[in-house]
Amino acid sequence: MGKPIIAIAGLGCENSTFTPSRTKVPAFHPKRGDEIFDFKHNQFLKKGTKLGDAAEWIGTLTGHAMPGGRVTTEAFEELAGEIVSRLADITKSSKLDGLWYDIHGAMFVDGLEDAEAELLRRIRAVIGPDVVVSASMDLHGNVSRELAHQTDLITCYRTAPHVDVLETRQRACRNLVNVLGQSSGGQKPTLPIKAWIPLPILLPGEQTSTRDEPASHIYAAVPEVEAMDGLIDSAIWVGYAWGDERRNRAIVMATGTNEAAVCQGAEKLAELFWESHADFKFVAPTGTFDECFDAAVASKARPYYISDSGDNPTAGGSGDVTWILSQILNREEVRKGLDGPRIIYASIPGPEAVQIATEAGVGAQVSVIAGAEVDNLHSGPIKLTGRVHAIRHGDIHAVTEVVLQVGNVFVILTKLRKPYHLERDFKQLNLDARNGADIVVVKIGYLEPELFDMANDWMLALTPGGVDQDLERLGHHLIRRPIWPFDKHFETPPNLKARIIAPSHEPLTGPDE
Repeated sequence: MGKPIIAIAGLGCENSTFTPSRTKVPAFHPKRGDEIFDFKHNQFLKKGTKLGDAAEWIGTLTGHAMPGGRVTTEAFEELAGEIVSRLADITKSSKLDGLWYDIHGAMFVDGLEDAEAELLRRIRAVIGPDVVVSASMDLHGNVSRELAHQTDLITCYRTAPHVDVLETRQRACRNLVNVLGQSSGGQKPTLPIKAWIPLPILLPGEQTSTRDEPASHIYAAVPEVEAMDGLIDSAIWVGYAWGDERRNRAIVMATGTNEAAVCQGAEKLAELFWESHADFKFVAPTGTFDECFDAAVASKARPYYISDSGDNPTAGGSGDVTWILSQILNREEVRKGLDGPRIIYASIPGPEAVQIATEAGVGAQVSVIAGAEVDNLHSGPIKLTGRVHAIRHGDIHAVTEVVLQVGNVFVILTKLRKPYHLERDFKQLNLDARNGADIVVVKIGYLEPELFDMANDWMLALTPGGVDQDLERLGHHLIRRPIWPFDKHFETPPNLKARIIAPSHEPLTGPDE
């Protein structure tokens, strides 16, 4: 028999339903056909690699957008329509055996529920129910009962911060190739048994980092369960806390060839998670902005990092809330100008401000207005007067970056929003965020690995925005109740028994629980 033919398709995005911004087609940076194999996390499928040579891989369209507000209906329809069209063309000349479904799991689309399941339903309508589908996901994604039904294999990251992105993608493809390799003589492969367990828990990533307990011991059990006889994969999804939809909650799944083992493995992980549900705490000391800034000023640790968590663009924030920058500039210590603490602030979008500063050039004194063009629910635009410290063009996210020195505060302004997670992000702007600042304020939740290494101490500021860490003040009204931490008391304990999910070619029966 020849190699299995496997298509690649998917859209990945994390969208806060509490952020007023909208995500459009260009944000996905769509890759088509062979472009997909040049993506840095897909090169393990190039010809000459073990997995690349194990099948005939055909790229259709994939797209990965920076987190933000909901995807527009028009954007989803355009990209989903192209995926379906490309798959239809492939099926005219080739019989597909498999599909790698490359998604995130927390995509929300205007006017649509359960976007990933809806996209896969449309794909199934073209490729048919017998094509084996393997999905790779972020652990902050959502696995609805319908998505579990439409997929045959499914896995997600096991680390947060996510240092196993490549490993997870490889695992999804390797599991798919292995299942397809079990077929012979033209027979259909035996589909894995899927156990699915929903948990009434919805927590932000800043309370569930696998660097800390209890998530560290819970996720350490995932490969142990996967190693059980009769299992192919096991996974835990924390869910996406800033999406307001019925599917948003924690999920445990296991897949394999032995029903008893699959159920046992899934139930072990679910029980571990539920036993610890009240033990999750923030990954760092938290406080109001003033509490965090007071601690930073008083500390001898340098640099001291403050996480502006409510407007984190990599969790779905718009990135242009000016509230904390306004607070910084109003602090008495900062009003001392060059005698105050040396502060780096990353960042605030301001296209017009960037243009003015760029035209003026490095060293020029300018007055500009930036921020709150998208999210003005918490604060308005901010006026900044200072010296242009640096200008940089060509960033994949920001396009153009400018550093404006306002007294002793170095404010990074961007044409488009950008996350600042790496030391080089600062060095490229002639900023030393490791040894050259007293305080560094970054729009992020938990510190990504390089920032964590650079910080000598840090606090997580509970600031307002579309990804506010105080979930209970955001106003969820569509999520299932009761659910922790919105509800602290449960009249009856949750059902932690595994539900066997029917394969996609069979009807999905039973209650929508």
